[in-house]
Amino acid sequence: MVGSLSGPGLNSATPYWAKSWKRSPNVWSGPTAALLVLNYKAILLPLGAAGAHTVGQARCTNFRSRIYNDTNINSTYAASLKSTCPQSGDDNNTAPLKPNNYTSFDNDYYGNLLVEKGLLHSDQEIYNGGGTSPLVTIYAENSTRFFEDFGESMIKMGNISPLTGSSGQIRSNCRVVNSASAI
Repeated sequence: MVGSLSGPGLNSATPYWAKSWKRSPNVWSGPTAALLVLNYKAILLPLGAAGAHTVGQARCTNFRSRIYNDTNINSTYAASLKSTCPQSGDDNNTAPLKPNNYTSFDNDYYGNLLVEKGLLHSDQEIYNGGGTSPLVTIYAENSTRFFEDFGESMIKMGNISPLTGSSGQIRSNCRVVNSASAI
């Protein structure tokens, strides 16, 4: 997917999104090119894997704060979710992760982010003007590219060796490192 970026220009193995950047040829050689390749490989795993949110639902307790407090959410979409998820209570009510056909595995998840219809705060953050926004746009426009990168992300995640013994821990709450007394 990513080849050598040495030389005065781009080669056929240059990442798709990098080809669209308007840069001078000298950017694609030396340390800058190495950083771009490292950044591409670093964001490919989590961003491609985020596409798994194209299928499924989330509990109200996981998106309530987004629909009542965030400003980067489509107002019509937020209003429709408020009928399912009131400001308090009904924590177990659910909403689709993708408002249009949440049972189909496709690249619509990324298209929804382009129009501020990410259900979870963390999802919308990947298309919020930061470094991952160009790749979100590519995935929204190119389903083949999304499927290829998603597959590569899943393979990479499958190759992650879990920490065992004293090097790792099974968390009581996945969001919080266990306290010393819980270990």
